[in-house]
Amino acid sequence: MSRSRYPSPCPVSMLMEVLSGPWTMYLLWVLSTNGPTRFGALKRRIEGISTKVLTERLRMLEQEEILYRHYEPTVPPQVTYGLTERGQELVVILDQLNDLALRWYTPLVDENSPSEGCVGLASAPTVSPNSTGSPAPTVFR
Repeated sequence: MSRSRYPSPCPVSMLMEVLSGPWTMYLLWVLSTNGPTRFGALKRRIEGISTKVLTERLRMLEQEEILYRHYEPTVPPQVTYGLTERGQELVVILDQLNDLALRWYTPLVDENSPSEGCVGLASAPTVSPNSTGSPAPTVFR
């Protein structure tokens, strides 16, 4: 983790730089609710994310020591990602964001709506990309 790659020496700005990338928070949510997950399963669970962006986000989070990458040299290779101790510190915040999302958006969701695409817990948000390619919440259960 190099301090010189951040535009500001402010710790909050540094953290926001890491977390504000496309799909980053949702990727962390998926890992926090599902535990260690293989690359292919992450790709399936995060509807709309490209392989390129998923790879970039995973590499960046690994570089920041927020998640770990476990490689098994099998045929085909098995690569599993999970939260490090540092990444586990974000789980409380992710849970608080989930609680806020449920308060804000549950009244807007028809109780008969399918929860397809929800990951982890029944209350996990489903996202699909908006016109900018960033995740946009569509269904909260």
